[in-house]
Amino acid sequence: MNLQTLAQQKPTAQHGNAAFTAAQVNDYLAALPGWSLIDGKIQKTFSFKNYFETIAFVNVVAAISHATDHHPDLSVHYNRCVVAFNTHDVENGKGGISINDFICAARIESFLL
Repeated sequence: MNLQTLAQQKPTAQHGNAAFTAAQVNDYLAALPGWSLIDGKIQKTFSFKNYFETIAFVNVVAAISHATDHHPDLSVHYNRCVVAFNTHDVENGKGGISINDFICAARIESFLL
């Protein structure tokens, strides 16, 4: 799987689906440089020159999230933003990592290319 292929996929409803296994997560992370699995979420810290650039990035993430109906946790700072995805609906509401997390991460990465 590569970044562009992931970014072009459409997120789908995940309720009742199984969460990705550790092996699946690692395979998909290989397509997303800088992303890692931390505390049950895939996440990456994006760095910027200033607050204005950080907030511009947050607005891009908001647009992607709205379009995909899949919303990350964001931690916004002066010159960086931490983006973390997981899927609450998998494993019958217990949560975990799904394809939707990787699709959205890939769309963010594609925007920055």
